[in-house]
Amino acid sequence: MMLVERDHIGIFGKMNSGKSSVMNMLTQQQTSIVDPTPGTTADTKIALQEIHGMGPVKLFDTAGFDEEGELGRKKRAKVMADLKECDLVLLVIDPETRDFTTEGEILADARELDKQILVLFNLFGPLAEERIPAVEEKLPLLRFHQKMSLRAVDASFRQPLLHFILANFVSRNAKMELLPFLERDEFYVLNIPMDDETPPGRYLRPQAMAEEYITRNWAYPVSYRMDLGKARKGDASERRRWETFLGNLNRRPKAIITDSQAMDLMHTWTPADVMLTTFSIMMINYVSRGRLSKFAEGIRVLKDLRPGDKILIVEACNHSRIAEDIGTVQIPNFIKRHWPDVVVEHNFGREFQENRQLQSYKLVVHCGGCMITAQKLLARIRDLDSVGVPYTNYGVFLSWMQGPAALRQVLTPWGIDCGD
Repeated sequence: MMLVERDHIGIFGKMNSGKSSVMNMLTQQQTSIVDPTPGTTADTKIALQEIHGMGPVKLFDTAGFDEEGELGRKKRAKVMADLKECDLVLLVIDPETRDFTTEGEILADARELDKQILVLFNLFGPLAEERIPAVEEKLPLLRFHQKMSLRAVDASFRQPLLHFILANFVSRNAKMELLPFLERDEFYVLNIPMDDETPPGRYLRPQAMAEEYITRNWAYPVSYRMDLGKARKGDASERRRWETFLGNLNRRPKAIITDSQAMDLMHTWTPADVMLTTFSIMMINYVSRGRLSKFAEGIRVLKDLRPGDKILIVEACNHSRIAEDIGTVQIPNFIKRHWPDVVVEHNFGREFQENRQLQSYKLVVHCGGCMITAQKLLARIRDLDSVGVPYTNYGVFLSWMQGPAALRQVLTPWGIDCGD
């Protein structure tokens, strides 16, 4: 169940420039509605595609960037969010139009975000080709980017377009190791305390990913279901069951990966010679492309909280929440006990606040990010860095709640020194 790593290709431009026709050309089907009515694409259309020579990709057919009014403002905000998480921008230009302000804005925004940009001149009429030099004169930034002319409604241009993309796009999605400290032929314990949020018939994605990764890399995953309720009530039989389980392995596991909410027990139940970390920490490091140290640094902000400070708790999925939910119950309750005058707010789902809202927060506490792409998480990190807001993670926070020794314990496998 390892995540499929996809390059994100976004198709951008103003209304009626032919973006949806480019989308349909690439997917070879009517993925997007094509109509001469301005504003036909009301929201971003997504398609998952396999491109020979590139591999799996995610295609974004975005709404026109130049629609006016309140609806246009909302569409523009969504297009900007899509731009932030795209690896490649295909800028579609109709050379026969006269005003290229929109294209200039997209170019400037994409360049500021360090996006790779390819320009597609969509030739609607017989005079379109001869208009291209005038477009290039009005948009001097185009000289820095590779360009191609095509007729987006003509399927014969599909193969040349694919060759054009393959020749000019360099993927930046470097392969990430899920558990970089893993060693061949060692045992790794997955501590999985199931509760009412656990879906029937399957593991959660981080648990399934860890099990598969360990197996594929010639090591031995062993799952243990902890009874959190009994353990927290001080039932000695659960501690004995755990110790019997470890003893039956014949040799010590190299590491234990635990559900973060069990850290109140696992930081003392884990033998001193066994490494410990959490699924949430594993995932945030993986999805953020190795930026765990930034999430570890963010936790230091808690020492400096003042009355009236705001903390944003970010849950990237919309799972069914129960009474002991980490994001809505456990972390907020801890904050309220220790800092009663600190304001806690939430962000659920895959959308994220705009920068002008983000800068009001003292700290952002993010989930493991297992249900969003690396591109989306990195876009969030870029926004937070740009407004100077520190961020941490559920696993880091729940470990910190148990004291400096517990935090040090879960970060040591990753080679991170959290200091004091």
